Amino acid sequence: MLKRTIYSLAIVAFIAGCSSGTKLNDTPVVDGAGAGGMGRSGSASGVAPVTIDPNAQNAAGPVGVARIVYFDYDSYTVKPEYQSLIDGHARFLKANPQRRVSIEGHTDDRGGREYNLALGQKRSEAVRRALNLLGVNDSQVEAVSFGKEKPAVQGAGEAAFAQNRRAEVTYR
Repeated sequence: MLKRTIYSLAIVAFIAGCSSGTKLNDTPVVDGAGAGGMGRSGSASGVAPVTIDPNAQNAAGPVGVARIVYFDYDSYTVKPEYQSLIDGHARFLKANPQRRVSIEGHTDDRGGREYNLALGQKRSEAVRRALNLLGVNDSQVEAVSFGKEKPAVQGAGEAAFAQNRRAEVTYR
């Protein structure tokens, strides 16, 4: 009898502990700020205004320039077809010496983890060297490898593999 009572009390305590004080049928909180930024009570909302960065148009990097260099299987050679992409980023970085960029090397999922990390690093370093040869300061560019850890596309076919063998230019 004592076991049943303790068991019953434990179940009641468990159910009570799981209950929430949130009423699911209540109306969600709505921003009370109307015209002039005043809340329902007539006082200011206390939210700081957003300051727009004057360089926001450049924050994403050069406009109209692709950000991905694709590679052949088991290769870290930058193909000539990506020279204009690298030129565009080099011009932008030289014109904006305060900007920094990360070159992220990726591979498809064939091969071991260590091999793919090394290949991804070689791919990112190849793009970094190409930027350096075009006059970009080395302190503006960081080369990193994700290997096969961040695929752009899931799948095991050649089309998916080809999209995963890449180096991505990411502005910070």
